[in-house]
Amino acid sequence: TYFAVRSSTGVEVWKSDRPKAPFVPDTAFARDESKLCRAIVYSPNGRFLAWANGSTVQICTVSNWKVVHKLPRPKAFYLKFSPRSTYLMTWEIYTENSKDEVKEKPNLFLYDVASGRELFSVIQKRHADWEMHWAADESMFALMVGGEVLFYEVKAESAFPLKPAKRLGGARNGGVSVSPGPSPPFVAFYVPGTKGAPSMCRLFRYPNLEANQPIASKSFFQADKVEMLWNQKGTGLLLLTSTDVDQTGVSYYGKQALHFMTTKGDSFAVQLNTEGSLHAVAWSPRSTEFCVVYGFMPAKATLYNLKCDVIFDFGTGNRNSIYYNEFGNLLVFGGFGNLPGYIEVWDLNQKKKISEHKAPDTTLLEWSPVGDVFLTATTAPRLRMCNGFKIWHHTGALLHETHWPEKQELLEVTWQKYSPGTLNENAISNVKIEGIASKTPQASKQKYVPPGMRNSVGTAGNSTASSTPERAPIPGLPPGYRSSVQQAKDKKQKNKNKPNAQPSSGPEQSGQNNRAVSVGSNVKNNGNEQKPRPKSAPNQNAKETNEETVQQPAKRQASGDPDKEKKIKNINKKLKDIKMLKEKHERGEKMEQNQIIKINSEAELLKELNALKVS
Repeated sequence: TYFAVRSSTGVEVWKSDRPKAPFVPDTAFARDESKLCRAIVYSPNGRFLAWANGSTVQICTVSNWKVVHKLPRPKAFYLKFSPRSTYLMTWEIYTENSKDEVKEKPNLFLYDVASGRELFSVIQKRHADWEMHWAADESMFALMVGGEVLFYEVKAESAFPLKPAKRLGGARNGGVSVSPGPSPPFVAFYVPGTKGAPSMCRLFRYPNLEANQPIASKSFFQADKVEMLWNQKGTGLLLLTSTDVDQTGVSYYGKQALHFMTTKGDSFAVQLNTEGSLHAVAWSPRSTEFCVVYGFMPAKATLYNLKCDVIFDFGTGNRNSIYYNEFGNLLVFGGFGNLPGYIEVWDLNQKKKISEHKAPDTTLLEWSPVGDVFLTATTAPRLRMCNGFKIWHHTGALLHETHWPEKQELLEVTWQKYSPGTLNENAISNVKIEGIASKTPQASKQKYVPPGMRNSVGTAGNSTASSTPERAPIPGLPPGYRSSVQQAKDKKQKNKNKPNAQPSSGPEQSGQNNRAVSVGSNVKNNGNEQKPRPKSAPNQNAKETNEETVQQPAKRQASGDPDKEKKIKNINKKLKDIKMLKEKHERGEKMEQNQIIKINSEAELLKELNALKVS
C-alpha cells in the first residue's frame, strides 16, 4: 500500500509492505526536493502520479517510479486526471500583463498522458469550478466559461484542437455537472434566480440540450450557490443549496436545503426533522443510499434511500463530516474544525457502531483503497503547528504515527488509487486489535487563564488566596479602592482560612452583626473572638464597618418635612444605582465615562445624606 506526501520541502512516497506493518519512505522513489510544490494527484487507475514542483509538472509511472514527462507549466496550481487517466488537466491562476502583446493568455491546459503533448488550452477565470467535466468514457466534456457551458466532443486525438459542439447559456454564476454513468451521459445545469425568480436546476440527456428537452427540473428559492452530487452509477443527483445569510437568524453560516433528482424524472425535497445547519452530505459507493448530518450540536445523522425515506437513524453526536470507504460497508463520522476531533466508525451491514476515539487537530481524513484502515492528518495551511499523520484501524487501534519535523509544513497526504474491481471487499471484523500508544501530547485540562491574569490572586496555585482574580481598576477611583462586594468576599475568605473557623452565618445576620460593632470594641465575629488592638493600631474592621453602615442605613422615622424626605429618597436611589454600577465593575464589564463620574460622586452623596439625617 502506498501514499504520496506533499510538504514544504518536496514530494515523497511512503509504503507498507504488509498489513498492519509500519509505513516508511519508499527509497525507490526519487524524492523531489522542491519548496514550491502546489499540487499532487494519482490517476484514477493508479498507474500515474503527477505533481507540480514550481518549475515543471512531472508525471511518473507507479510501477517503477520513472518520470515519463515533464510538462512546462511552472505556475500550475491545480492538477486533475480524466476518468480513464488518458488526459491530464492543469490550471494556473489567471493573470494579465499589460506589457505583453497578447494580454489574455490561456491558463487551463489539457495534455495527453501517453505522449505528453498539449492538446487543448482555454482561458478559465473561474477558481472554484475550474475543471472540465468529463463523461465516464471520455467521449465528451463540459466546461463552464463565464455564464455559458461549452460542450466538446472528443472522438480521436487527431480531432484536437477542439471546437464547441453544443452550448448552454444564461447561467452567469451558475454551474454544470456531468453524470459518471454510461454514455450518453446526463447533464445537470444550474441557473441562479434573478429579480425574484427562483433558481432552477434542469437535467438533460446529452446531446438533447434544448430548453424544451429536460428530463427533470427542480426550482427553489433561497439559493446563492448549489453543490451538485452524483452517485457513482449516475442515476441520482443531490442538490445542496445554501445562502450566505440566514434571514431567520437560525444559523450564522446561512441556510441550507437538500433536494434530490433522478434520471427517471422524479424530484424530491429531502425532509430533515430538526432545525439547524446541514453539515455534510455523502453518497454511499453502492449508489443506493446517502447519509446526511444536520441540526444543532450534537448533530443528527440519518441514512436515506433513493425515495428519500429514512432507512436508519444514527442518533446524535459531535460530528460534522462523513467518510465512506471504497466498498460502502464502513462509515466514519468526524467532528473536526471547531470540534475536538471526534471519530465514530459504523458497520453499515449490521447498522452498529464499531469504535469511537479522538484525533485532535485533524484537517484531513481519507480511507485506504483496501477499506479497513484510514488516515488522519494535521496539515498546513489550516494548521501550521504539530503537523503529521496517523493510520487507524477501523476498530479504533492506532497503527502508525508520524510527527512532521519542526519548521516544516505537511501540506497533503493522498492514497494510491486503483481501478474499480481491482480490490475485493474484506469482511468486517469487530475483534479489537492491539495498536501503538500515541506520542502526541495531550491538551491540558486546566481552566484557561488569560495572560494578564496569570499573576493575579488565586491563579498561580495559591490555595489560600481568593479564587476571583483582581480586576483592572476603574480610571478615576482612588488607588486600592475596594467596593462593598469585594470587602464582603475578602472577609468571607479570611474567615474561611482561619484554623478554627466555623460556618459563617447568613448574609443578613452577618450584616446585622457588623452594624452592631462599635469602633475599638471587642466583639465576636463568626465564632472567633478578636483581641483588643493597641490604641495606635488602625482599626481596619471598623473602617469597613462604618462604610457598610453608611451604605446600608437602618430604617428611620419620617421627619415630617416632605422636601427633606424627597431629597433623602432621591439620594438613596442614586446610591442604589452606584452600588449596581460597582457590581457590574466586579463582573468585569466595561464602564463608560459618565458611569465613572457617577461612582466618584458617592462620597458627596453620603455626606449630603448624613447632613439631612442629622438636621
